[in-house]
Amino acid sequence: VQLQASGGGLVQAGGSLRLSCAASGLIVTVGNMAWYRQAPGKQRELVAYIASGDDTDYAGSVKGRFTISRDIASNTMTLQMNSLKPEDTAVHYCHMHYRRDHYWGQGTLVTVSS
Repeated sequence: VQLQASGGGLVQAGGSLRLSCAASGLIVTVGNMAWYRQAPGKQRELVAYIASGDDTDYAGSVKGRFTISRDIASNTMTLQMNSLKPEDTAVHYCHMHYRRDHYWGQGTLVTVSS
């Protein structure tokens, strides 16, 4: 199983970015998937979560601004990030949990300038 994250970049505060996580080896709907992020000097934290049954949950700091979703046709998970803030600056990682296995994509850097 491989997860390939993309879509990071530099954006001004208030702007938007869309992160994508392309999966190979497993269909994105069979497991629980999530986006995590890690800012410099901080621990990795959960940003958004989507269960195999499509229930979603978000960190309080992003609720109402970010939306997690999956597309079976492209076998991709996405994170739509709106109203970005400088404190959203971090390396973002996609994650899949299927049965007893955990898979991580490489990080994609999101930088929000003030």
